Amino acid sequence: MSNNDSAPANALRLTTVEARVLGTLMEKARTVPDSYPLSLNSLLMGCNQKTSREPLMELDDAQVASALDALKSAGLVQESSGGRTAKFTHNFQRGVGVFEQAAVLLGVLMLRGPQTAGELRLNTERWYRFADISSVEGFLEELQDRPAEKGGPLVVKLPRGAGTREQRWAHLLCGPVQEDDADPRRSTDLAGSSAERLERLEAEVAQLRATVQRLCAELGVAPDAG
Repeated sequence: MSNNDSAPANALRLTTVEARVLGTLMEKARTVPDSYPLSLNSLLMGCNQKTSREPLMELDDAQVASALDALKSAGLVQESSGGRTAKFTHNFQRGVGVFEQAAVLLGVLMLRGPQTAGELRLNTERWYRFADISSVEGFLEELQDRPAEKGGPLVVKLPRGAGTREQRWAHLLCGPVQEDDADPRRSTDLAGSSAERLERLEAEVAQLRATVQRLCAELGVAPDAG
């Protein structure tokens, strides 16, 4: 992909690692400008940090370096010359051809997964201060209605989940969103509830075994008799 603003965005298809690397560069450029551009080590730490990330990742130097090579080829990352340590900057807004506010929303979606407009307004505060939720929704709708000649949609509004009042938005920079993967929080909740049920069942079984052993002792019979 070229650096030209008119380059078709639908030619862009990031891997999840590339999206994490790009989103991290976009975040640090706004939240810690004194430490930007980033070295490979700083970028790796940002990709693997345990806050403001969904999902959490444990990338290594080789994975981040490979992602940087691909992003440089796509015109979305630039390597600074000079000095003993290579430094990296992003070129997302120009490379994809979107307004600043749209780039901010896409960056946060890449780092934190699907979110409601209200969540996005809150999570973008350190990047850009949107006036209200309506302005967030306006830019999201523009990204969703992006015409084919400009590369097509870059976000999608997901179906409303069970028990939720607001719909969430997801980016399309890594391709179409699979419904099963759209809500990592739901998967976590399900895993948590399954673990809780298993613990309760194990406790009940242990209690039943203790009761059987006590009754057998009172009756003078072996627990496995019969």
